[in-house]
Amino acid sequence: MGETIAKNKKAYHDYFIEEKFEAGLVLVGSEVKGIRANRVNLKDSFIRFVQGEAFLFNAHIGRLETTHHYYSHEERGSRKLLLHKKQLAKMIKAVEKDGYTIVPLQLYFNDRNIIKLQIAIAKGKQLHDKRQDLKEKDMKRDIERSMKDY
Repeated sequence: MGETIAKNKKAYHDYFIEEKFEAGLVLVGSEVKGIRANRVNLKDSFIRFVQGEAFLFNAHIGRLETTHHYYSHEERGSRKLLLHKKQLAKMIKAVEKDGYTIVPLQLYFNDRNIIKLQIAIAKGKQLHDKRQDLKEKDMKRDIERSMKDY
C-alpha cells in the first residue's frame, strides 16, 4: 500500500471489520485532481449494490478553483467501484446476511500511483461495544503515559 490520502476513522469506531478488499474507482479528471490535492472526505460515505455492481455514495471529493465549471464533477456523486466477480459475489452474499454491510476504510495511491479504495465487510457495533473500545483506548493511553513518566 502506498501513500494514504483519506481515512474513514468513524468506520473503525462504528463497525467490527471482518474482511478487507482493494477496489479501483471510476473517476473523471477533475476528481483525480481533487484527490491529488487531498480534498477528500470519506466520513459519511457508504457502499451500495446497484444491479450487481458496487457504487460508492456520499464520498466528498472537492473541486479545485482552477477547474472549469464545464469539466467539473459532482462533489458528492456516486462512483462505480471496480472489483473482481468473485469479490462482488462474496460481498453481496455477506450483505444479504443479517447485520453485515460494506464500508469504505481508506483512499490511497498504490505502488503504481493508481488511486485505490480499501473497503471491508463489516458488522455494526452495539453501544456497549463502542463504550468498551473507548475504555480500552483510555486505559492504553494511561498506561503509555505512566510508562513515559516512569
